[in-house]
Parts: sequence; C-alpha cells; structure tokens
Amino acid sequence: MNFTEIAENRQSCRSYDPTKVVENEKIKRILKTALLSPSACNGQPYRVTLCMGESAKKVAEAVQGMGLNKFAYDAPVMLVISEAPYVATAALGAKLKSNDYRSIDIGILAAYITAEATAQGLGSCILGWIDDEPIRKICGVKGTVRLVITLGYAKADDKLRPKKRKDINDLVNTVE
Repeated sequence: MNFTEIAENRQSCRSYDPTKVVENEKIKRILKTALLSPSACNGQPYRVTLCMGESAKKVAEAVQGMGLNKFAYDAPVMLVISEAPYVATAALGAKLKSNDYRSIDIGILAAYITAEATAQGLGSCILGWIDDEPIRKICGVKGTVRLVITLGYAKADDKLRPKKRKDINDLVNTVE
C-alpha cells in the first residue's frame, strides 16, 4: 500500500474481533515504524508502553469513563503513550516560542503508529478519553498519559465507512 491508500483505508476501529491475536511480528513492525516518526530536535519526548493480555484489559477499563469506548475491551493490544522529558534544545524552544512541541510530537507518533497498523491489516483507534492515574499505575509510567491506541483485527462486518471531510477550500489557504 502506498501512503494515499493507507490514508484512504485507515479509520477508527470500534469493532474488534476478540478471537484474533495480533502477531508479534506486526507489533514489532508498528513499533519500529513509530521510532521513525519525527520529533522536535529528534528528542522523542514520549514513552510507548505495550499492553497485552490482562494489562490490556485493565487499560481498557480505564478508557471507558462515562460509558465511552466500550469497544476497547475487545482490542487485544493497547499502546499507552505517555510524556517523557524534552531534550534541552526542544525544552528551550518550547519555552521561547510558547509552543507545546511534545503534544505535536505525540500526535505525529500516533499518526505513524496508526498508519503502519493499517498497512499491517490491523484496526486502530486513538483514544484521548482516558483516566491518567490508573493507567500510569497499570503501566508503571511516571509521565502523564496522553493517548491510548487500541490495536487489533476488525470484525469481518466492520466495513470501511465513507470519509466525511471538509472541502479542501475550507482547509487550505494559498498565499503567493
């Protein structure tokens, strides 16, 4: 698949097949691709915690506040993305420019992870509705948890939905 095909086929999966195990080779490929994502000053100010088995189930419970994200319980893999310290140059730049580079870097990381998951034939969903403290305890991480990404095989009846996007003229402004 080329990148455009990946973008056309990637969607938030909310219907996982709990009977299908994600192969270790696919998980390794996703994590290796994640390492290639760009970040400010190449600092990679985040930590990825791979949760499977019981830890994945516990994380799934911590993303279901107010009845949301019930589908997460069927995802066999959870990638917990937490903050790590900036490298000195990125910290200085963030302070001088009042820009949260860490959030940008984590967003790029999530895009790389979900794109590679799609290339590997897996479904994914980026979850921001999370309970930080319980997830930190489950994963043994110190940094604030920013995202959880569910991974797994979509159920056979989870068909590709039409993409609803704004018109290009509503998003792109050309200045010459």
